[in-house]
Amino acid sequence: MNRLAGASSPYLLQHADNPVDWYPWGEDALQRARREDKPILLSIGYSACHWCHVMAHESFEDPATAEVMNERFINIKVDREERPDLDRIYQNAHMLLSQRPGGWPLTVFLTPDQVPFFAGTYFPSTPRHGLPSFVDLMTRVADFLAEHPDEIQRQNESLQQALARIYRPAGGAIPAVGVLDKARAELAQTFDEQFGGFGDAPKFPHPASLEWLAWHAARHDDAEADRMLERTLAAMAAGGIFDQVGGGFCRYSVDARWMIPHFEKMLYDNGPLLGLYAERAAAGDDRARHVAEQTVAWLEREMRDPSGAFYSSLDADSEGEEGRFYVWDPETVEGLLAEDEWAVASRVWGLNGPANFEGRWHLHEVVPIATVADALGIDEPEANARLGRARERLLAAREQRVRPHRDDKILGAWNALMITGLARAARAMERPDWLGLARAAMDAVRERLWRDGRLFASYREGATGELPRAYLDDHALLLEATLALLEAEWDSDLLGWATTLAEALLDDFEDTEHGGFFYTARDHEALIQRPKVYADDAMAAGNGIAAQAMQKLGFLLAEPRYLEAAERTLANAGPMIEQAPLGHMSLLIALDMHQQPPPLVVLRGAADELPAWQQRLRSQGHPAWGFAIAGEVDDLPAALAEKAPPESGVRAYLCRGLHCEAPVTDPAALDNALSPG
Repeated sequence: MNRLAGASSPYLLQHADNPVDWYPWGEDALQRARREDKPILLSIGYSACHWCHVMAHESFEDPATAEVMNERFINIKVDREERPDLDRIYQNAHMLLSQRPGGWPLTVFLTPDQVPFFAGTYFPSTPRHGLPSFVDLMTRVADFLAEHPDEIQRQNESLQQALARIYRPAGGAIPAVGVLDKARAELAQTFDEQFGGFGDAPKFPHPASLEWLAWHAARHDDAEADRMLERTLAAMAAGGIFDQVGGGFCRYSVDARWMIPHFEKMLYDNGPLLGLYAERAAAGDDRARHVAEQTVAWLEREMRDPSGAFYSSLDADSEGEEGRFYVWDPETVEGLLAEDEWAVASRVWGLNGPANFEGRWHLHEVVPIATVADALGIDEPEANARLGRARERLLAAREQRVRPHRDDKILGAWNALMITGLARAARAMERPDWLGLARAAMDAVRERLWRDGRLFASYREGATGELPRAYLDDHALLLEATLALLEAEWDSDLLGWATTLAEALLDDFEDTEHGGFFYTARDHEALIQRPKVYADDAMAAGNGIAAQAMQKLGFLLAEPRYLEAAERTLANAGPMIEQAPLGHMSLLIALDMHQQPPPLVVLRGAADELPAWQQRLRSQGHPAWGFAIAGEVDDLPAALAEKAPPESGVRAYLCRGLHCEAPVTDPAALDNALSPG
């Protein structure tokens, strides 16, 4: 066992018995590199990563390869989910050094002062695909550093300057509202009319783009944005990226049709997608309702920790094969189903057609259920009932298989995304049980990750050692999740938690000189750069979510400091938003909020009368923030305390920005006040 044996990360523990003399990232490894003047080989991945497993089996488990690694480098293994700060810095360095996007596993060679001088991703054990063998690469890299130290030093200085330009933008002015139209036009240009989604294979859900489409369609009555959103969500729901048997979405599709996924399932995708599908379901979309219900069922069955928090991910592999847990052959399925169930399932899922994944069948909707019902001479509800029974039988059979590895870390930011999704879904579909799941998860996150007035990023039951400090994303996404819970059901304790998180954002992360929020806290470990990240990637950018949430909380509490922090963020990011709006969708929503704040409604009154008003507010069709506070509540902040409840009935306070109108007690009067006309 190497130095990873005591790690909290399941990913690091997967490498604890490698012959490589691995270190976790920390001062022990960095000091040794400086003391011995030895380069660092940094390997970054995560436990559900298929190609990380491939490189581990080919190279890190091989004694001959390990001998070269141990002789010539100080070897450091990092879980990108526990240390997203390191991953962000070195992914950007990879982009600058290689002029192409990175990925995982990320393989970076550093000088002893942590500055990268060569980077790549997966390297094979023998030369193929135009890549050198890993051993040959290591030898050439180490020799080049030894023979050309001055050249490497000059390159490192240039790289540091380039990273500084990325992470310390000069800023400018808050963009004009016209950039929203530019984003809308550019997104339409990349839209796949045939299969939905954006761009070509591999095809990712990009929740930040879908969230913006939903926001823009509702805010600006944009039918085309709504069409692109509906087409994409429907195609994903019918595709193999959605687990047709067990629910939940995989990380991406390897093809443009959403048919064959990369089979790992990540918590961070499924939270935003749950919220989006539930809100479509509330508008009468039956397929979206099914997707939301199946996703929550998967979450409860496979991803919920006994504390109420949610695990991080499920691996793509089981029994050494990618997708083995999920694929079928027709003979097995036919043997499990009743004849009438097989008649529907075989047609809908293409089991009567050719295999689509390495000689086996990964289920996706080949023929719409309505078409199958017509062909069989039955009505659509009956066809759906048969497919539902088939799904239950297949799920029961699949549960007997060897399961993919589950990463059982509790990550604050990823849990926050799921809490927000559950709270939105609970409101949209009137599911108090789902709200209970969201509340329990928030309680668990607070209990495990909030210690001595500080937030931490990750927790794993039974792990020893120091918890990693929380990042911008943890604070911003938990603030967003807390506000989503408050909109679903008022809780003054949660309001206090929201202000705690907002104050931590200002105190520990804000760039008070230039605007925006750094990715790491003021007292975080010193790295080669202190990142400031504005672009969305697989998750919405922490700066975008912070700018949204600080505005919502700022308007709710009439707190100018929160609003001004959001304005400074938009100004500092302004030139980047204008140059590449599609990369900054979460900031575009924040910009739209700034240019024209959504209506904010505070409802005060008796607990049994508030739900009807809340439902009416949700159904009015345009984004509005609504908070319902039942009865008399002590210790409300001044901006809320002055919005007093009536002696009977409900009183609605409507505010736009920091201007509040006279309260109304008639629901129709509130409808009229909210009407765009």
